[in-house]
Amino acid sequence: MLTRATIDRVVAAALEEDAPWGDLTSEALIVESAVARAELSAREDGVFSGGEVFAAAFRLTDPRIEVELLVEDGAFFRRGDALAVVTGPARAVLTGERIGLNFVQRMSGIATLTAQYVAEVAHTRARIADTRKTTPGLRAFERHAVVNGGGRNHRHSLSDAVMAKDNHLAVLAQKGVSVTDALLAAKSLLPHTTHIEVEVDRLDQIEPVLAAGVDTIMLDNFSLEDLRTGVAQVAGRAVVEASGGVSLETVRAIAETGVDVVSVGALTHSARALDLGLDIRVTAGD
Repeated sequence: MLTRATIDRVVAAALEEDAPWGDLTSEALIVESAVARAELSAREDGVFSGGEVFAAAFRLTDPRIEVELLVEDGAFFRRGDALAVVTGPARAVLTGERIGLNFVQRMSGIATLTAQYVAEVAHTRARIADTRKTTPGLRAFERHAVVNGGGRNHRHSLSDAVMAKDNHLAVLAQKGVSVTDALLAAKSLLPHTTHIEVEVDRLDQIEPVLAAGVDTIMLDNFSLEDLRTGVAQVAGRAVVEASGGVSLETVRAIAETGVDVVSVGALTHSARALDLGLDIRVTAGD
């Protein structure tokens, strides 16, 4: 969940980075009494995300600035639509402009890309989920944007669930420890509410993992044929997640194999910023 505390902490750090000793340009060129009205407008179609983050960039710059959000997070918009209106002291509006735009463009880009993936698999039962491949420090923002695009969130951090990946299994193999025994031992130490997921990259790894009673099994970089075989082999004994090599061109076929979840790192590590603009009109003050 994206909280106000998280928003303020991240946005305040961004503003400090961008104007550590003030905005020299605005202070030198714009009279202190000048007032600005700015409109956030869409220069391409997309899905909106980050409205409260955008507003925080101006609120934390100067509490006298007012931001009116014209669309809600998760709303689809068309090129030319007005998305928000910002009014207040011109110097402060100009100072907060870039940070506000950076966040809302990034988040709306993620939401828009996610919506494209979701549309590709809408005829299947598969859910589109994000991964931990997020920008350091911005995970809460980016995961919020994924949800705005119709996607689902995977575990938020290493502290949220057990997820044994290929390197974990390799260490067990080197020590001669059975995967089944290791997972059963882990389950005996964990709270009953802890979700356990295991990644496999071969069909012959599925049964030893299922024998431990895991909740989710991830089929990583499987061919479409092996995904179908894997889904049939699991036969409802665990949630089946597909991952690896997922793109807009491949996600439909992957979802059609019958998997429950398709996790897509590209949602957050490869989304481009959406083209949004802030058109400002300044009027002289008294």
